[in-house]
Amino acid sequence: QVQLVESGGGLVQAGGSLRLSCAASGLRFSIYAMGWFRQAPEKEREFVALISWSGGFTYYADSVKGRFTVSRDNAKNTVYLQMNRLKPEDTAVYFCAARPDDGSHAGVPIAYPYWGQGTQVTVSS
Repeated sequence: QVQLVESGGGLVQAGGSLRLSCAASGLRFSIYAMGWFRQAPEKEREFVALISWSGGFTYYADSVKGRFTVSRDNAKNTVYLQMNRLKPEDTAVYFCAARPDDGSHAGVPIAYPYWGQGTQVTVSS
């Protein structure tokens, strides 16, 4: 059974930093591309960042580029999202997701069959 468990969310003031972690089990982590998405109240889920199976390719939404960094440690079956210079508009539930890496670098939720439960990030002004 595939499980993705996010952690590291919390409350932070604008300009602060958080690091989210996503621990994976039940899949061959080293061949899966991993994505981060977020969903704010009354808004649709949106793409944040993705990383290829080897970590050699990353891609970010324009809204977070230059502030967020995605990385992975295949030996630990874990993907990370380092979030710096946080803004109130970053407030959302953050989800990690997994898909077999076919090189397409998909950034849409429907392309990811496996999802975590989400972790809340709240940025105060």
